[in-house]
Amino acid sequence: MRESSKPSMPAAFSYPGHGRNARIGIAICHGFTGSPLSVMPWALHLAEQGFAVSVPLLPGHGTDWRELARSGWREWAGAFDAAYVELAGRTEACYVAGLSMGGAVALRTASRHPVAGVAVVNPGLSFYDRRVRIIGILKYFQRTTLPIVEANPTAATTEDGDYSQTPLAAVHQLKKLFAAARRGLPRVTAPVLVLKSDNDDVVPPSSLAMIRRRLGSADLAVIPLPNSGHVATLDNDAPVIFENSTRFFHEHAPHHVSSETS
Repeated sequence: MRESSKPSMPAAFSYPGHGRNARIGIAICHGFTGSPLSVMPWALHLAEQGFAVSVPLLPGHGTDWRELARSGWREWAGAFDAAYVELAGRTEACYVAGLSMGGAVALRTASRHPVAGVAVVNPGLSFYDRRVRIIGILKYFQRTTLPIVEANPTAATTEDGDYSQTPLAAVHQLKKLFAAARRGLPRVTAPVLVLKSDNDDVVPPSSLAMIRRRLGSADLAVIPLPNSGHVATLDNDAPVIFENSTRFFHEHAPHHVSSETS
């Protein structure tokens, strides 16, 4: 996702909620090298419905790729954990959600906290590029690489805060994050909704296969996104994401909360 007519500056987003849906919190995590701008339409839709929403800006993101190179996966996950805990402290039911790497972060948080549920879009837990196997060595010989460019993009070009270069030191951290998220999958017992693009050049099908195989929860729903690429929250199927996640958040809220929000 690249240039638009007037790009916004990446920043965290928070909305306290209004009406009865303010009892329900949703913490959303953006993706690797990206920013809250990539999930902002989703966050704004949920805020319009009255949900309490929090989208933190992860450390090393939304500034410069050199800062990302100096940050680590525990900082990224820790920042999202903190956002979830803060939001859960002022709502009666709190969900986690995420896009791409944000999906892995959300799943890891769900393995560590009593979330109401998990809604993720094209969650990443694995890589297409086999060179990631030696990323721990490769990062000493090559400082950066270019972002993955999808072969047949279906969304209009936008500015969502992505970096123009990807530091390999950060890719090494991403690999460690994916491993931690995979280890935590058996401890995820909350309901999970996965929205998966049919045409995703960034996250391989093996990521969803791992979720199906290792997830501790028996409540897993997968909804295909046939007309979108990787950043589906900014693509043609964004309304599908908005509609189905809103329904999911209502259906899986505790009865004393959901009965008054329907």
